[in-house]
Amino acid sequence: MQERQRRSFTEEYKRQAAELVAARGRSITAVGKELGLRDSVLRRWVEKLRQEPAAAARRPTTQATPIPADQAAEITRLREENERLRMERDILQKSIAIFAGTRT
Repeated sequence: MQERQRRSFTEEYKRQAAELVAARGRSITAVGKELGLRDSVLRRWVEKLRQEPAAAARRPTTQATPIPADQAAEITRLREENERLRMERDILQKSIAIFAGTRT
């Protein structure tokens, strides 16, 4: 039987792979499959990155940017519509239960 050869990765590669998870919010499983790595290996790299004091300086910071007035109005309108649709859905579910003879 042939022995499996152990792969080695540079520190830069490990950091970049871990940043795909930590900084970009992707899942460990998805990045691991994409790069051909086991979840446990990538998880160790992510934990190491999070423990580095300099890692915080490398992570991109997101600052809240003001939303333009037209977008804010659209968000407000969509939230109101979403609430109205939830209410209509609940009413329909209750009416179906009443007509079907069961109560929820």
